[in-house]
Amino acid sequence: MASNCEQVEQGKRSWPELVGKKGEYAQTIIEKENPLVNAEIIPEGIMIAQIYICDRVVVWVNKKGIIISTPSIG
Repeated sequence: MASNCEQVEQGKRSWPELVGKKGEYAQTIIEKENPLVNAEIIPEGIMIAQIYICDRVVVWVNKKGIIISTPSIG
């Protein structure tokens, strides 16, 4: 039986096509394409724990809410 992380990682793992899009839009797309993850919108400059969380997708946005780097699992 696969662990939770193995199940999550069998789905889509990154979304480079969303760079430049609005964070809220990306959150919807990410969770639709891989329903085992939770997309978290994080403003640039905010510190988050640098630990790998297999069901988290970090969506870094600028002050205008636009994605500035590829959202990916971790």
